[in-house]
Amino acid sequence: MSPATHRFDSITETALVEQGSNKWTTYPGTIGMHIAEMDFGVADPVRKSLDEVDRRDLFGYAPEWLYDEVRRATSDFYADLSGYRVPPERIDTLPDVLMGLNVAMDHFSAPGSKIVLLTPAYMPFFTAPTFAGREVIEVPMIKGESDWTVDYAGLDAAFKAGGGLLVFVNPHNPIGKVYSAKEIVRIGEVVEANGARVYADEIHAPLVYSEHSHVPYTSVNEVNAGHAVTAIAATKAFNIPGLKCAQMLFSNEADLAVWKQKCLFTAHMASNPGLFATAAAYTGSRDWLAEVRTYLEGNRDLVTELLPALVPDAVFIPPQGTYIGWLDLRATCARLGIDPSALHTHILEKGKVSFTDGALCGTGLAGHLRMNFATPRPILREALERTAAALSE
Repeated sequence: MSPATHRFDSITETALVEQGSNKWTTYPGTIGMHIAEMDFGVADPVRKSLDEVDRRDLFGYAPEWLYDEVRRATSDFYADLSGYRVPPERIDTLPDVLMGLNVAMDHFSAPGSKIVLLTPAYMPFFTAPTFAGREVIEVPMIKGESDWTVDYAGLDAAFKAGGGLLVFVNPHNPIGKVYSAKEIVRIGEVVEANGARVYADEIHAPLVYSEHSHVPYTSVNEVNAGHAVTAIAATKAFNIPGLKCAQMLFSNEADLAVWKQKCLFTAHMASNPGLFATAAAYTGSRDWLAEVRTYLEGNRDLVTELLPALVPDAVFIPPQGTYIGWLDLRATCARLGIDPSALHTHILEKGKVSFTDGALCGTGLAGHLRMNFATPRPILREALERTAAALSE
């Protein structure tokens, strides 16, 4: 391993295991790269905000001033991030973005209509619709040499086959694509032509790398603003997913009215620690975020540099945002005679690295791996070397 050059580099595998997180204890003795959280702790203002819960003895129901503080902080942060301001009165809270999808299915899509996913997709977006009695239609992304493209004809066909709600994730988990304004406008045209709706999940928006910028789905025109609801959260960018607090952003009055009439109970399901930490993240932790984003970009570049030498037939399109990488190892499986459906288990057992099986991210995606590279750089290097060693056997 290379010597430590950044403070995150000194975080050891032993220390991470001792913390006892799900990520580092699910598969004992392995490097955890499967659960989407970072190994860098949290910003000091976030940590101190949790003391405020105890100091105020706020272990009961959250007061309205705390919700207002989160709404204002969200509005300011989102505007500074993207140049697009959503007024505080059009922002409310909920525990997480998966709950946001449930709300979108229940109240902002045609009853019984199908849910459309651009695949590869985040794993729970396949199961949540099923639990709600909804069918999922997959529209596979088109992979190019250095980027991914939406299959617009396939998207149109999905709506014509009964799709009523597109789950649009930007930046796109797990491929890391950051969508341009032009692409978002075109998606909106297909959605509008079919009378459908959009649930825009922008949870990774603060984690966009230097050559790109985040464009909110509803910012591009009134058409998109009229048929979408948006969910964001501090949970991924500021590493606080366990604190349970996300935000719903409303870009038209009709949806806001439905929310106020039917969903206010959901708004009060965010946790008090999550509310305090979210406000502290958005208002006082931006320097920490900038440091983390730069470090993550370096990790992405390290994967891009090392992977061709370690696993020459692996295909990796460097993500434009998120700390999730998507590895196509189908050619490697063919070369080594590994059943693609056994790839995840092979590397787990032989290399002691735990990825997410790509088959969980869409139909026909066995032989792919979803990788979380938000870990100290020496550990990342070790994980890649172990993976290569497992694939040389």
